Amino acid sequence: MKKIPLVTLALVALSLVGVQIPLPFARALGSGAAPSAATVAHGTYTTSFPLGENPVSEHGIWECGRTVGLDWADVATTPGRAFGLESGVTGYDDAAALLTGTWGPNQTVQATVFTVNQNDKLWEEVELRLRSFLSPHIATGYEILFRCSKTKNAYTDIVRWNGPLSSFTYLSHKEGAECGVANGDVVKATIVGNVITVYKNGVQLNQATDGTYAAGHPGMGFFLQGGTGANRDYGFTTFSATDE
Repeated sequence: MKKIPLVTLALVALSLVGVQIPLPFARALGSGAAPSAATVAHGTYTTSFPLGENPVSEHGIWECGRTVGLDWADVATTPGRAFGLESGVTGYDDAAALLTGTWGPNQTVQATVFTVNQNDKLWEEVELRLRSFLSPHIATGYEILFRCSKTKNAYTDIVRWNGPLSSFTYLSHKEGAECGVANGDVVKATIVGNVITVYKNGVQLNQATDGTYAAGHPGMGFFLQGGTGANRDYGFTTFSATDE
């Protein structure tokens, strides 16, 4: 979510193979049962995106930015990969996909990055979401993003979404080659109380505190700025979410 130039920012300072049903419901449904939206609650959800879907659903597990929020973009999948459908030219219409159901406030999300053809003339970002909600013309919660770049122009940010399209607040910004992501990197974000902590490959990269949102859904997202046609060049190959 490169919402503003970095110089300005510095100043502003189932039957699905590969899908793990949340544990409390896995016992009730039995092996091979397809989860419904109601089954996502208090446990662990893990997927390697076995289906090709537009938008991603996995039997009602996900809700997406365009479908529900109207002003943002959806997330789609091909077998083995999730990617965003954001335009790349119309502003801050990040792709978003949130897990449905009831989730505890302390959350952990983790994903494996896919990225090819990196180009610093484009702003390609993979995003993790914590305590987030979508409704028509409203998107709230916390976004943790990583630029798909390994140059000095790479960055990672913690951002609070305030509701309307293009309304957001940066909570923390870090930049440099170590902050960007390469193919196969594992990114993780946690929120415990009002503390958000960000990791890449097990190493802490960033942290911020914010008490605006006490509840919400974990999820994922993507952002593209500076061009079109690159959406499938980056995304996630695995995703997991847990709560307390």
